Amino acid sequence: MATWGRAMVDDKSSKQVIQYGVVPIEVMASMSGLDFVRAIFARQLPEPPIMQTVEPFDCTADPGIVVIHSVPGMRHYNPIGSVHGGYAAILLDSAMGLAVQSTLPAGTGYTTLEFKISFVRGMSEASGVIRTEGRVLNAGRRVATAEARITDAKGRLLAHATTTCLVFGIAAGSAEG
Repeated sequence: MATWGRAMVDDKSSKQVIQYGVVPIEVMASMSGLDFVRAIFARQLPEPPIMQTVEPFDCTADPGIVVIHSVPGMRHYNPIGSVHGGYAAILLDSAMGLAVQSTLPAGTGYTTLEFKISFVRGMSEASGVIRTEGRVLNAGRRVATAEARITDAKGRLLAHATTTCLVFGIAAGSAEG
């Protein structure tokens, strides 16, 4: 369903329904980055399909700061019996990228040029709720840098990352398949 601008609600349970999809470039270009990120978190815009993998919840966005909560589970395990590093990579990259997005004016986008992850502690399905916080270090006209940390409920560091992003102008209708 392409119902942007208001949250989707299940008629039977009255709960918000999570919609996954890609927001049209015209919609994204018309909004400030902070409004765009907040609209995704409020389920007024669809969540990116990659987020089906990590099932984020209780997400918040302020200028230059994004927080995402998730719970690692058995579905995230690798062949050696622990949570796959890709799970952390999705959360860290998303938090950093959305933190950068939250600083951008309307008509501006970004893409990740590089990111580096350091794994500090392993995760398992017993880890419980984890918190990923992305924070912008510098937001320039052409380049932005950010960092992110994943911590457990006891505040222990599980993983951290840094990124460099290219910032560029986008015009409505400029995207090509």
